[in-house]
Order: sequence, then C-alpha cells, then structure tokens
Amino acid sequence: MARSGGNGGESVSRRAFLCGVGAVVPAVAGCIARGEDSGLTGEVLVDGSNTLLPHAAAVAEEFQWRNNRVQIPVYGSGTGAGFQRFCAGETHVQNASREILDDEAAQCESSGVEYVALETALDGLAVFVHAENDWCDCLTVEELDEIWRSGSDVETWADVRADWPDEEIDLYGRDTGSGTFDYFTEAITGEIGAIRSDYSASADTNVIVRGVRGNQYALGFGGAGYYYENEEELSLVGIDDGDGCVEPTLETIESGEYTPLTRPMFAYVNLAEFEREAFREFVRFYFEEVDDRGYEMGREAGIVEEGEELTWTGWAARRVGYYAVPDETIEEERARVEELIG
Repeated sequence: MARSGGNGGESVSRRAFLCGVGAVVPAVAGCIARGEDSGLTGEVLVDGSNTLLPHAAAVAEEFQWRNNRVQIPVYGSGTGAGFQRFCAGETHVQNASREILDDEAAQCESSGVEYVALETALDGLAVFVHAENDWCDCLTVEELDEIWRSGSDVETWADVRADWPDEEIDLYGRDTGSGTFDYFTEAITGEIGAIRSDYSASADTNVIVRGVRGNQYALGFGGAGYYYENEEELSLVGIDDGDGCVEPTLETIESGEYTPLTRPMFAYVNLAEFEREAFREFVRFYFEEVDDRGYEMGREAGIVEEGEELTWTGWAARRVGYYAVPDETIEEERARVEELIG
C-alpha cells in the first residue's frame, strides 16, 4: 500500500490495483463473476491515457459489480494513440491526461466523431530528487524552465544556484508520446515539446523513479503518486510559482494551491453512443454519489473521511493515488451528462 500524498491515509497503488483486477490489459474485460445482474447489457470500449488506466479500471470494476452483464474492456495505449482510435470511431471513451490537440480534433471532425470532454480526476506532477540530495528542496518555476527548456545551458547544480554542488544534473522524464510530457513542457517552458533533448526519456514513470533513486545528482518528474509509492527512496521538491514553496499533497492539489503542475484529466465520450443505455448509465455512474459499499471500502482504505461525500470518479481517483476534482466541477459535469442523456 502507498500513501496518498498528504491525506494521512492509504491508497492502493496503481500497480497493486491493476494486479487486483487482472495483471494483463485490458484491466477489466468481460463480465464480473460476482455482483448484481441489473438486466443491463452491452459493451463500452475504453482506451487512452496509460496514466488514467487504473482510474478507469476502478470505475469500470464498480460499475460492473452493479451491472455484471455489461462488458467494459479498459486499455491504456497512451493519450495520443488512444485519440487515434477514438477519432476513428473504434472506441467509445477516450481517457486523456491532457486536452485534445488541434490535429486530433481535426481527425475526429473528418471522421464524423462528435464528443464532449468530462473532467474526471486531478493529478499533481511531482519533481523529485535522490534521497541523499540535501540541497534542493524547492525550485521556482523560472529555475525549472532554465533547467528543462530547449537549448538550456544548465549542466550542473551550481548552474542553477551558485552554492549548490558543481556536479552534473542527470535528468529523467517522460517521453514525447506521453500526455504527462505535453503537460509538463507546456506548464514549465510555455510550449508543448519545448524541452532539451539530452535527458533520459521513458514511457514508464517507474523507470524514471529507478533512474533518480540510483543517482545522487539526478532530477526527475512524474505523477505525484509515483513519488508517494517510493518516498523512502526519493526526496520531493516543492515548487514556487510566486507564492512560496508548495509540495503536491491531497490538500494542495484538490484545492488548486499546487501550481502550475496540478493538471485536470479527462474522459472524452463519443456523443453517438448516448443512444445506448449501457453507455449512458456508465458515463452517468462517474458522477453519481458513492453508495454504502463504496463508503465502507473508502473508509477502510483511508481515502474517505467520515461524513465526506464523493462521487465514483473522485473515489476511484483517490483509490489509485490520484485526486478528486472540486465539487463545483462535479456539479457542472453531472449537469452536462444529464443534458446529453436528455
């Protein structure tokens, strides 16, 4: 079990959750061999962000518990690859760790795929260093830009601050196919993809974590949940966006205090599929309040406080190490779904 940053409780790590629902992708495929037969049948195909795969799998598992004749295969081919499938009409729900790009929107338009984007979870991108790094516990956004931007002349820690070690910074981060890469580069350097090329890039944040924890002079970025799964072997770097140093925790991410590396994550849904009852009810389920079974499981896991109200999308987010979107956003998204359902 890994702590959910800053809430003092525990959440199921992404890896542990996926092992629980099935070690192979799709994470949830076919009928749940238990639960309730509501009489609802059908299939909902989900693909997209590898980052959001555990969240979608958690929502799908709970929905299938209550509707065990509905099949919901959940894949995680990546935000970019997922949009290609979604815009070709091959999938029904597209998980995305960033907003759709102009060329992807054009592809959907040319294929006649109409959609709406629903905000389903929050993630905080963490910047972290080796556990024995005792000099860097906070960086300004300007310093991060100096380190990561294309053409950067920062080579050593001393290039960032003169009293830091004159040792080369080894950089680790996500690769260009990742929505995490897109969000980080835009938030820090001001432009998607505007990043130096001489860093160790990986599609797997676990590889980034291993690289940083194996090198005292390393610096990396990735989802905050990955830091909290490895916090005994890493040190967290706070971010100063002009109002002092802030670390990514449940409180600072869900309140919006952790900027600019708190990102919304989305489910893009194909509007044509709302004609099908199974699809309508699955999308609606995201924004329904958790039932007694969910609250009991949430309290046992330490992700729901006594008296707190959560929807299934927020419950699932916390369950797998992400964060719930604000209540006002939930109300807006619920109203949009009901309008679409008619």
